[in-house]
Amino acid sequence: MKLYTRTGDDGTTGLFSGARVLKDHPRIEAYGTVDELNAFVGLAMAACKADRPFDARLLAVFPQIQSRLFDLGADLATPESSANSARVARIEESHVTELERLIDEVDGANPTLHAFVLPSGCELAARLHCARTICRRAERLVVALAQRETISSAAVRYLNRLSDLLFAMARQSNHQDGAGDVPWVPALRARGAAHDSST
Repeated sequence: MKLYTRTGDDGTTGLFSGARVLKDHPRIEAYGTVDELNAFVGLAMAACKADRPFDARLLAVFPQIQSRLFDLGADLATPESSANSARVARIEESHVTELERLIDEVDGANPTLHAFVLPSGCELAARLHCARTICRRAERLVVALAQRETISSAAVRYLNRLSDLLFAMARQSNHQDGAGDVPWVPALRARGAAHDSST
């Protein structure tokens, strides 16, 4: 089977229901961004080292998250009550609950957060922060889609919790690496410190 079909040359693509829509349709933007997020989760996995305990935990968890993101993409590609709808696994509340359990597990090992942190640090943390910001964008696009069409509220909650989990993972990876959190230094505070050091 060839990778190219030429069916999208007119700027349209097919939903799993069989309907064709323009490639910039909000539904396509939503599940396309979920696909982008999934790729960045894979990029984070590539920075994990199996001989480090926290990385090993991530390597066990990430394939499950990537599979659920595929489910979410199929969910978004198949409007409810459309053809093939019954063949699609939808994101459910149990998936959201599982992410909340993981958040508690990962963030429970982090020190108390006292300031905003920069999306940086070790390579794994930086990749996790990239995935987190894409996750937030996917959430915004799904919320926008929900204003036009019926979308499962569990799908929105899943992305919201996943972004929190990725943030907790980024912090934990920095602490595992010995870097710790990289704090945000607001411009006013930085100016004040520079003034104090010059007097």
